[in-house]
Amino acid sequence: MSTKSENPVTPAILAPAGNKASFLAAVAAGADAIYCGLKLFSARMEAKNFSEQELAALVELAHDKAVQVHITLNSLLKPDDLVPAAKMLKTLARQIKPDGLIIQDLALLPLARQSGFDGQIHLSTLANVSFPGALKLISHKLGVQRVVLPRELNVDEIKSLAQACPPDLGLELFVHGALCYAVSGRCYWSSYLGGKSGLRGRCVQPCRRLYSRKQEKHRFFSCQDLSLDVLVKVIRPIPQLRAWKIEGRKKGPHYVYYTVQAYRMLRDHAGDPQAKKNALQLLSRALGRTGTHYYFLPQRPQNPVSLHGQTGSGFLVGKIKGNAQKPFLVPNEALLSGDVLRLGYEDEPGHQVQRIGRPIPAGGRLYLKTASMKKNSKGTPVFLTDRREKALAEMISGLEAQLQPKVLKPTPSATPEIKMPPRSRKKEQVFEHYVYRSYRRKRPGGEAIGLWLSAKTVSHAGAADNLTSWWWLPPVVWPEEEHQLASLVEGVCKKGARNFVLNAVWQITFFKNTKGCRFWAGPFCNLANALALNHIKALGFSGAFVSPELGREDYLHLALQRTLPLGIVISGNWPLCVSRAVAQDIETGRLFTSPRGEQAWVARYGQDHWVFPNWKLDLTAQQQELEDAGFTLFAHLKEPIPKSIKLKKRPGRWNWAIGLK
Repeated sequence: MSTKSENPVTPAILAPAGNKASFLAAVAAGADAIYCGLKLFSARMEAKNFSEQELAALVELAHDKAVQVHITLNSLLKPDDLVPAAKMLKTLARQIKPDGLIIQDLALLPLARQSGFDGQIHLSTLANVSFPGALKLISHKLGVQRVVLPRELNVDEIKSLAQACPPDLGLELFVHGALCYAVSGRCYWSSYLGGKSGLRGRCVQPCRRLYSRKQEKHRFFSCQDLSLDVLVKVIRPIPQLRAWKIEGRKKGPHYVYYTVQAYRMLRDHAGDPQAKKNALQLLSRALGRTGTHYYFLPQRPQNPVSLHGQTGSGFLVGKIKGNAQKPFLVPNEALLSGDVLRLGYEDEPGHQVQRIGRPIPAGGRLYLKTASMKKNSKGTPVFLTDRREKALAEMISGLEAQLQPKVLKPTPSATPEIKMPPRSRKKEQVFEHYVYRSYRRKRPGGEAIGLWLSAKTVSHAGAADNLTSWWWLPPVVWPEEEHQLASLVEGVCKKGARNFVLNAVWQITFFKNTKGCRFWAGPFCNLANALALNHIKALGFSGAFVSPELGREDYLHLALQRTLPLGIVISGNWPLCVSRAVAQDIETGRLFTSPRGEQAWVARYGQDHWVFPNWKLDLTAQQQELEDAGFTLFAHLKEPIPKSIKLKKRPGRWNWAIGLK
C-alpha cells in the first residue's frame, strides 16, 4: 500500500489512465492518485484498460512514487457477473493491492469484504448521490469512504453537500473532461437503441450524433468539455473535497500530462498570475474539446450544448482540402512526427485515424489517405487527438524502464465461494400498477394507481386515495429540491400514504418514521443481482423493481436468486435519459429524428429534461413467463403524450431478446 496520506485540506489531483503510457504520464506529471480499469467491469470498456499482471507492476511503481491507485469496478453487475467479479476482487485484494475501488453496484460492497480487500471504497458518480441528506446514510450504513459528486452541481450545491458530509466521508469532484448530456446513472439511450449500456461502460454515444428537427440538422445533445480551470480557487478551501478528478480514460498521455500539470499549478500556486497563465495555456493545448464552466457558477450558468461550435474530441487543426484523388490538409498547428489525427467525427461512418510520419509546419501541406471515407471528403474536419513530444516520450520511457515485471499466482479454477443471501420463498400476490403524472382516483378495473410525487398530485389526493396509491419519487433530486420533496413526503404520510417507490436508494432518508411504510426500490435504482437486492433489503426495502435494461436470461436468473419480491416495468414510456441540460433550439413536446430515423421528444419535469423515444417499452406478451418465474409487481408507465406526437407501433422489447451487453 502507498504510505502517502491524504491532506484533508489539500485536494488530491486524480488522473485518468486508460493505457500504460497514460498511467506513466500521470506519474510523470505529479498526480497524487490515478484511477484506471481492468478488462472487465469498468465504466469505460472502450478504453484499452489493463490486464491484472500489467496493473500489478504499475501499482507497485506508483506506490514507490507515493501515488495512489484507484480501480474502477463501476459497472452494473448482472446475475452471472458475481463469480468473475469475486475472482477479480480476490486478485486485487491479495496480489495487486490498490488503494481504492470505485463502484456503482452495491453488490461490490459485500464482495469486496469477502475478498479481504482493506482499501477505501468510493461510490461512483453513476450511483447518483445528488442531495445532502444521502451522505449520512451512505457513511453509516454502507461503510463507504468517498462519494463522487454529479457534474451538474453548481458551487453552492457543492458547498451544501460538503456541509452535510460526515467526518469519515470525503467528496470527489470532476474538474475537467468530457461531459455526458444525461445525468450519470440516468442514461439508457445507448442501451435502448442497441443493448450497449452506459451503465456497463459500453455506451456508443448516441448523444454525440447529428439529429434533425424541422429543417435543421445539428448535434443537439453533444456537450462541450467541462473545464473549471481558474474557478477551482473557489472550491480549494472546502476540506471535504478530497480529490479533483480529471475525466479521460480514453485519452492519450499528452492530455493526461497537460491537464494534471495545469491543475497542480492552479491548486498549488493560486495567487501567482504567471502560474495561472501557464495553466490555462496547458489546458488550451491538452487536445480536449472546447471548455465550459457548465453550471458551476449559479449566477452565470453555461449551457454545455453549443450548436455552432465543434464538439468532436481532440484539437481541430483544419479541414480536408483538394479533391477525392489527392486530398490534403493545411494544418493551422505545427504537427510533430508521431502525432495522431482523426479525420471526421467519431460517429460518422468511414472516419479514419492516421499517425503522422514526419513533422509538418503550420501552413504546410500533408497529403492524406482517405480510402474508406466518403468519396467527397473535402471540408471534413481533422482533429489532433494525441501526440508524443520528445520530452514526454523520454519521461514515459524512463518510468517504463523502472517497471518490475510481476508474476501473479494463478487464480484457482474452482468457483470462488460467495456468501449468497437465502432466497425469498414467500408467496406474494401478483398485481399491476399504473403510474401517472397527474392525479387519478381509480382505474375502472380496480388496479393499483401509481402517482409521481409532486405538489400537484399531493394537493389533489385525498386520505382514501393515499391508502391505496403508490407514490413514485423522481430519479434525480438536486440539493435545493430536497426540502420540498421531504415536505411532500411528510404531507402524504400524514394523509395516510404507506406505499412508496424510491428511485434512488438514498431517498429513504426523506422518511422521518418508516414504521408501517412499504418501500420498493424503483427501476432507476438499476438493480440487477441478488447481492445488491439483499443490501437494500437490509436498508428497509420490502421489494424492488429490477433494472429495465436486462435481457430474458438475466430476468429469469435473477428471479431464481431473489431475496425479496421483484417488480418490473412491463410497459409504457421509458426515457432514453434524464438530463439537467437541453439545447436552446430543442422545444419540449416536439419530435426530433436520429440519423437512423428514430424519433424522440423532450419533456420537462422540475429542473430535469426527460428524453422519450417515439415508441413504448412493451413486455406484456412476456408477462406470464415473468409471473411464472416469480415476478409479482408489473408497472405500466402512463406518460402524457403531447398532442403533436403520434407514437409509432414497434415491438418495444428493449433487450429482452438480445440481452444486455
